[in-house]
Amino acid sequence: MRILGIDPGLRTTGFGVIESEGATLAYVASGTIKTDAVDIGQLPARLKIIYDGIREVSARYAPDCAAVEIVFVNVNPQSTLLLGQARGAAITGLVSAGLDVAEYTALQMKKAIVGHGHARKEQVQEMVMRLLALPGLPGKDASDALGLAICHAHAGASFAAMAKGATLVRRSHAQFKGGRTY
Repeated sequence: MRILGIDPGLRTTGFGVIESEGATLAYVASGTIKTDAVDIGQLPARLKIIYDGIREVSARYAPDCAAVEIVFVNVNPQSTLLLGQARGAAITGLVSAGLDVAEYTALQMKKAIVGHGHARKEQVQEMVMRLLALPGLPGKDASDALGLAICHAHAGASFAAMAKGATLVRRSHAQFKGGRTY
């Protein structure tokens, strides 16, 4: 199975492609999509670069599925909104290319790659290099994207099996008690 990992960012979006056959992982490609050529104030143009870049990577490497990092609220809400829009452009590019998209938090990815969720970027880079037998360290954005692809290679089948075994049912009622909905 060929997996495309995406680490979304408004200035730099990382991508990484791996092959997974059982427990064996093989590096295919990695890199970044940069939007620095466009003025910071031109948000729609930057989002188009991300979308077009994702479409190009998807067409070139023909992945079977994709994994994208989930964005959490940062200290600055405006930065979070902008990052969310970049993530939306990336996911739209993946879905329009016909790919199934899995989502993982940075904590889940770091735990899968390094062994603990609060690992530094340098630790993720080092482990990605070791797991994929790379001759050197990948860039920080590319290593996060490769980490997401590796995380999906290891955990994706387990999550899919759990989803089949336990169907989620939306509640048709709720109780309001003490300011909380149950």
